[in-house]
Amino acid sequence: MSPLARKLAGTRQLLDPILGESRNFARAPLGHDAADAMLRGGLARDALHEVFPGDASAAASGFTLGLAQRMRGHKRLLWIRQDFAALEHAEISPTGLAELGIDPATVLLLRVAHAEDALRAGADALSCAALGAVIVEIPGNPKVLDLVASRRFALGAQAKGVTVFLLRPGAEPQPGAAETRWRIRSLASADHDDWGMPRFDAELTRNRHGELGRWAMEWCCDERAFNPAADSRAVAAAPAGRTLAPAEPAWRRAG
Repeated sequence: MSPLARKLAGTRQLLDPILGESRNFARAPLGHDAADAMLRGGLARDALHEVFPGDASAAASGFTLGLAQRMRGHKRLLWIRQDFAALEHAEISPTGLAELGIDPATVLLLRVAHAEDALRAGADALSCAALGAVIVEIPGNPKVLDLVASRRFALGAQAKGVTVFLLRPGAEPQPGAAETRWRIRSLASADHDDWGMPRFDAELTRNRHGELGRWAMEWCCDERAFNPAADSRAVAAAPAGRTLAPAEPAWRRAG
C-alpha cells in the first residue's frame, strides 16, 4: 500500500464514527421487541454507547448494568469510576448486583482519582481479552472528555471487540462518536409487586443508524433481559425520528 493510500485509510477510520459510515455490527437483543426493532435487532456490540440520567443517577446505573450484562456474553464486566462517585452517586453493592440477577463475581470495580485516569484506564482495558464490556463512569463535563476522546473509545471498541458504555451522571450531552445515547428516568414498580422489578423510562435520544424512541422498560432479574413494563401510563412511544417531551403533570384545583 502506498503512503497516500495508508493516509487515506487512516483518515477514513478516524472519520467513520463521526460520519456514520455503516459497519456490520453484531447486535445483542435487549429483550424489548419495540426497542430491538428500532435498533435493527439489538444494541451494537463492539461499539460506544452513552447513558445519561434524567432524574436519579441510580436508575441510569441500573439500566447501564442491564445493557452491559446483555453485551458481555460469558466474559467479565469492568466498571471504572472516580473515588468521589460513591459519595455523590452511592456505592456499588454486591447485594444489589445479585438482586438484579448479576453475579457479583463477574463484575470488576476499578476506582481512580481523576477523569483523566478513568479515560486512560478505559482505553487500556479494551486490550484485555477477558472483558466483554466496560463501563466508564465520568460525572459532569470534564474538558478531557471531548470529541477526540469519544472517537478513541469508539475506534478502540471496534478494534478490540469490547463494548464500552460511558455513564454520565450530572452531565449534559455533547458532540461524540457514540453509536447510541440514552436518557434514563426511574419508573414506579407495579402496585401488585411486593418488591418490584426495576422499571425505567428509557429514551433513545441518539441512534446513529436508525430512528429514535421512548419506552417503559422493566428489567427481569431472572431472564436478565428488558421487557415492556405492563400497566405503565408514564411513557408512550416517540414518533419516528424525534423524541417526546416529558408528560405534563395532572393538576387538581384546591378546595
